[in-house]
Amino acid sequence: MEQITEWSIQQIARLTGTTSRTLRHYGDLGLLPPSSVGANGYRHYDEASLVRLQRILLLRELGLGLPQIAAVLDRDVPAQEALTTHLHWLQEEQTRLARQIASVRTTIETLRGGERLMAENMFDGFDHTQYKDEVESRWGAEAYATGDRWWRSMSADEQAAWKQRVADLSRDWVAAAESGAAPGGEVAQALAKRHVDWLTSVPGTPASVPGGDVKAYVIGLGEMYVADDRFGANYATTGGGTAGAEFVRDALRVYADADL
Repeated sequence: MEQITEWSIQQIARLTGTTSRTLRHYGDLGLLPPSSVGANGYRHYDEASLVRLQRILLLRELGLGLPQIAAVLDRDVPAQEALTTHLHWLQEEQTRLARQIASVRTTIETLRGGERLMAENMFDGFDHTQYKDEVESRWGAEAYATGDRWWRSMSADEQAAWKQRVADLSRDWVAAAESGAAPGGEVAQALAKRHVDWLTSVPGTPASVPGGDVKAYVIGLGEMYVADDRFGANYATTGGGTAGAEFVRDALRVYADADL
């Protein structure tokens, strides 16, 4: 069978799900000139044109306008190299969407179960850099980069399982606080151990670095839970206020003084 070396504008429109009018518009702008034009005026496109069109459509998906796309295409970059860059962007977008899916799925399951919604879990993947500046200012750029690489390396199921672990821990902290448990008691100290185990398992944090001052890090986080409403909300009891966060802080301090 003879291999097709050119495709008509109608064939390309059908393959890409676009219209002949759009393709002609791209041609008129110089974005996608046809490789040949028949005697009847019909435009045809070769393999190089298909690669160029794939790049145009990818860049459109990434939100670039046509003038910006033209500027990108005008750069003297081999198609294979350019597509490798596009692939990297797509993989990042795939990861972000997977996190959004996992986040929305968790919200649905939480609503179905009548459980407490955790605000920070509802928006994961919508802005993965929301704490970037804060983490870098507190613990350095490498801490953020290491944690970000670790999170991106996880599958959607692994991320969902991780978030469930965090949600379960927060839920159990709240339940213990509302039960009147003592910060130094058996229940609270078991939770404190779970909390520290969780912290030390996150790459890039001071708790995960060999020789890091885990005690100071844990105590500092406990204070931050009380001082920062964003984090304190994770441990808010029915009565509101900072009582839940204070319970977590005090329990972590007791554990840190005794075991770290």
